[in-house]
Amino acid sequence: MEWARILAYITGTVDRELLLRNEYLVAENRILKSQLKGRLKLSDVERTKLGEIGHRLGRKALGEVAATALPDTILAWYRRLIARKFDGSQARRAPGRPRIDAEVEQLIVRMADENRSWGYDRIVGALANLGHEISDQTVGNVLRRHGLPSAPARKHTTTWAAFIRVHLAVLAGTDFFTVEVLTLRGLVTYYVLFFIHLESRKVEIAGITIHPNEQWMQQMARNVTMEGCGTLRDCRYLLHDRMTATRSTPSPSERSSSQAGSRRSRCLREVRT
Repeated sequence: MEWARILAYITGTVDRELLLRNEYLVAENRILKSQLKGRLKLSDVERTKLGEIGHRLGRKALGEVAATALPDTILAWYRRLIARKFDGSQARRAPGRPRIDAEVEQLIVRMADENRSWGYDRIVGALANLGHEISDQTVGNVLRRHGLPSAPARKHTTTWAAFIRVHLAVLAGTDFFTVEVLTLRGLVTYYVLFFIHLESRKVEIAGITIHPNEQWMQQMARNVTMEGCGTLRDCRYLLHDRMTATRSTPSPSERSSSQAGSRRSRCLREVRT
């Protein structure tokens, strides 16, 4: 019996001390809260901690001691903590098969863009040579996402930039520029026919004449296409403008165009070097 009295006395003393401490902390918190200006900013860790303790206390006790937020707000922090624990949205996979790597997808688009006659199976084989196992259906899905048609349609929709890039090694351009030469007869205009290989940027002078008529142009064509030594022996396509120098004498306005002047300066630099 004596032990029971002693235990009851000690328990009562501890309870009174805890009540006094809690009462002091509540009063102090309210005083500090009144001194603050604006809302109290709490971190996620602090909200979680208060939510856990507030849930154990209950709404009624929170209404008596809570100073940082309303009791409903603190309990909502706890409910959010529980919801986050059982939330599997971060690990949830999208329906269907996973998408291929962005690097492989860009490679498929590049192959289809640079090789416009390649079908799905040809692209699949090229990817297999690089170590990528992709089905033809996947290739078709990738091309449709990027707005690229199938091979039969792509062959008839080649852009000019794509054509130049693919055939750069077999492309050459030609044009005239003029040189004014002072002779005994006065100032004479000479027409210089040049060719430039687009890939190497190598410039070759094909001929110089005062009268670039039809007969002279035919002879120049035979010279540059001569097998083994012609300027255009390795070329398949020739680019030229619609100036009339290949058929008759050009007008002064055509000779003074800025485009012809730029070509003239470039060719003269190549000739000097």
